[in-house]
Amino acid sequence: MMWTVAHLPYALQIRIGQALGLLSYYFARSRRHICEVNLRLCFPELSAKQQRKLVRKTFLSNGIGLIEVAISWYRDPEDYRSRTTVTGLENLQAAIARGKGVLLLCAHFSTLEFGGFLFNLVGDMDITYRPNKNPLFQAAMFNGRIRHFRHVYDRKDVRGAIRSLKSGRILWYAPDQDYGAKHSVFVPFFGNQAATITATSRFAKVNNSAVLFYSHYRNGDNSGYHLEFSPPLQGFPSGNEEADAITTNQLVEQAILKQPDQYLWLHKRFKTQAEGQSARPY
Repeated sequence: MMWTVAHLPYALQIRIGQALGLLSYYFARSRRHICEVNLRLCFPELSAKQQRKLVRKTFLSNGIGLIEVAISWYRDPEDYRSRTTVTGLENLQAAIARGKGVLLLCAHFSTLEFGGFLFNLVGDMDITYRPNKNPLFQAAMFNGRIRHFRHVYDRKDVRGAIRSLKSGRILWYAPDQDYGAKHSVFVPFFGNQAATITATSRFAKVNNSAVLFYSHYRNGDNSGYHLEFSPPLQGFPSGNEEADAITTNQLVEQAILKQPDQYLWLHKRFKTQAEGQSARPY
């Protein structure tokens, strides 16, 4: 079914994605609750009506994101070159030229899979990922990704990720999810304390690799995509894991504010609390 959807006309793919998003908005009540809590915490300045509108729009974006996953696993990136614009590519090229590897930070937007897929239009990179517990889905996911990336590392395979950077390659890394208190520090994310992993600065330190932020957005009219590479971060890592975690969260915040509905608000970003389970907002 994913293969079939991946080969439909683009306009129809978008409509199917929106339909899936709308269905999940009405029937995936637990996920809608998570989304509502996250947006209420992160955008308290919005009225109740504005928050409801953003929740619904988020589900539509995530529905389209499901279709984009299918496209990413079963299509050729060249098929979407005409729909893609890129800014900041000179920043990436300059970082690669240093020969120290590039730690390419990203965030869990609904376009995450598609952002990696489209990266193949401008370069070659290795990725880290979290294996899925379902064997069939895990096989489909791994096979879909290994078609486009030379190395696909389990997020626990730290040695593999380090080898990638020491080889002067680009490593794609997303530090914006809650992986528990171990190896994390509690720093602000949209004004709320969030468990934020500290591995980002350790990876960057290994080979003095350049660190850039990679943003990927779906156009507001769903006509195509925009990829953006930031200038290399200055003074990162700083030697202070907490300060570095604050920096990464700020980068994610800045990216989210450009297209708030495209972020994965369905994830329990504030699941881990310093005060324990009783302090969870969900």
